[in-house]
Amino acid sequence: MQNTNSDDPVNLTPDALQQYIDSHAEKDYLLIDVRQPQEYGLGHIPGSRLMPLLEFEANLYDLPNDRDLLFYCRNGGRSLAASMLAAEAEVSTARIYHLDGGIMAWYGKTLTDFPRVQVFNRKTEPAEMLYMGMELEKGAWRFYQHVVTHLAEQGVTGIFEKLAAAETAHARTIYKIWQSDRAEVPPFDQLFEKLHGDIIEGGQTLAEVLTRLPMNADTICVDLVELALHIEYTAFDLYRVMAEQNEDPALKSTFLALAQAEKGHMRMLIQAVTHCENA
Repeated sequence: MQNTNSDDPVNLTPDALQQYIDSHAEKDYLLIDVRQPQEYGLGHIPGSRLMPLLEFEANLYDLPNDRDLLFYCRNGGRSLAASMLAAEAEVSTARIYHLDGGIMAWYGKTLTDFPRVQVFNRKTEPAEMLYMGMELEKGAWRFYQHVVTHLAEQGVTGIFEKLAAAETAHARTIYKIWQSDRAEVPPFDQLFEKLHGDIIEGGQTLAEVLTRLPMNADTICVDLVELALHIEYTAFDLYRVMAEQNEDPALKSTFLALAQAEKGHMRMLIQAVTHCENA
């Protein structure tokens, strides 16, 4: 799936990545593995350069500025964050890509029932997008609460508690905009309680799917962080689109601020990889 904005990172399937590698000269691109050194040592895509995400921002401008940049990680969350940071910093005049599903997809593996965030329709009416934004925040809140309640031993509880509180605050900000042109609306707490927060495909609740994630002690922490990065990136993209589609300067500014906050959440999650290593 290609992004609407030509400056945005392009998602590649494993087949599309293989076709890209087969049809391009080595001098035309750089394949970058943003996992940790021990992950890279256990296996990596041939020809890839190791550039751990924790060190990524500090070394952004060491990347070539005239070659396509292709990022991958374990299952796509960290490479999604890396591709966004690279695109935002305009480090290359060429294209930026990321491998959807990561090296697990490359090897033909997937996480059992791995949650996939629903893709929103960019043509949706503003009021609907606002409601969708609250649903997205509720879904993220549910995910973070689930981790805090059921997976505290994974060593990232503090970060997920902060993120859960932030999602509620974001939903409240959106609510104030959404209710402004309505005569009668329920109070925020009542509405937030009723929101489903089903941000995964297939109609299953997030908690149901999370209970079937592989509980391998060696990978579950990273899997949780990468899922959170997917969620935060989707929220970032939604708010950015809402800002672009809104002519009201105040609303545009609000949505851009929300998008910026989602990037801050992604940076928090990048730091959480260290906690995964030490857990």
